[in-house]
Amino acid sequence: MRWIHLAIIVLFAGATLVFAVQNFQFVTIAFLGFSLSLPMALMAVILYLLGMATGGSLWSLLRKSIEGARL
Repeated sequence: MRWIHLAIIVLFAGATLVFAVQNFQFVTIAFLGFSLSLPMALMAVILYLLGMATGGSLWSLLRKSIEGARL
């Protein structure tokens, strides 16, 4: 099962890398009055890393909540 999980992660990372390489045009993102203009490739990598960090944190929080409720 670990190899399947690793294969899925590698496939998603590879797809993200292909997307980043093919999209070098600049994009502008605005949030709460702030504006940022970066290449789409860099933006995709940053958002991917932020998604990994927040997703992992949420998963850990949910797991601890479920384990705490069982005791």
